[in-house]
Amino acid sequence: MTDRYAVIGNPIEHSKSPAIHAAFAAQTQQDIQYDRILGDLEHVEDDIEEFAADGGSGMNVTVPFKERAYDLCDTMSERARDAGAVNTLVFRDSHVYGDNTDGAGLVRDLGCNHRFDFVGARILLLGAGGAARGVLRPLLEQRPDRLVIANRTATKAHALAAATATVGPAIGCGLDELHNQAFDLIINATAAGLSSQVPSIPDDCLADGGWTYDMVYASTATAFQAWGRAHGAARALDGLGMLVEQAAESFQLWRGVQPDTAPVIAMLR
Repeated sequence: MTDRYAVIGNPIEHSKSPAIHAAFAAQTQQDIQYDRILGDLEHVEDDIEEFAADGGSGMNVTVPFKERAYDLCDTMSERARDAGAVNTLVFRDSHVYGDNTDGAGLVRDLGCNHRFDFVGARILLLGAGGAARGVLRPLLEQRPDRLVIANRTATKAHALAAATATVGPAIGCGLDELHNQAFDLIINATAAGLSSQVPSIPDDCLADGGWTYDMVYASTATAFQAWGRAHGAARALDGLGMLVEQAAESFQLWRGVQPDTAPVIAMLR
């Protein structure tokens, strides 16, 4: 029997997940069907439970439902618990398991695809919402020298830094406290990129030879990529590779095989 999977979100028609997982399935000879589901903003829990009851094997969850899917899980990974959100669900025998593969996708894209050396690096993470929470533990596990979380509302950055103290040291601050600090990697995890905006950060906070990474992607350079290039970034990257890598992590969880992401990223480019 063909195993059924889907991605649920609202909106959802733009999602590249069906194309990504179709490519993974063809590459690894897996018999799956993968669809998009437009989740009901009021009753998405019913949509998820209906898909599982109908024989669905697993789901990806995207904006704005990651936190609500978290509440449906019977068990979950440690990284999902840290994030307070899930983007991957596994349905087995009326049991719901949740995981968050976003951080693994980010680290793999930067470290494996682009050869960024995290060890000893100074990293600035912009934003303290769900996107930042989802990647913080995997970033700290790479043993950077310093990781600063900067947010427009400083108290949220302080709270997020405190919540991960057992994983590794992180410092929270407001965007207006970044003067006279330089970073080897600046990651934009704010919602500003969705509206082609750039967070208000000082012009001198990117170190010589530093990289920028925008967790969103578009058919043309994002606003934060443009900021990076204008400020001399050695690499100014978008989040398309992260999208494919986090999907590969979900696929491995579901199917037990790790697909080759490079040809899929090339196809989407």
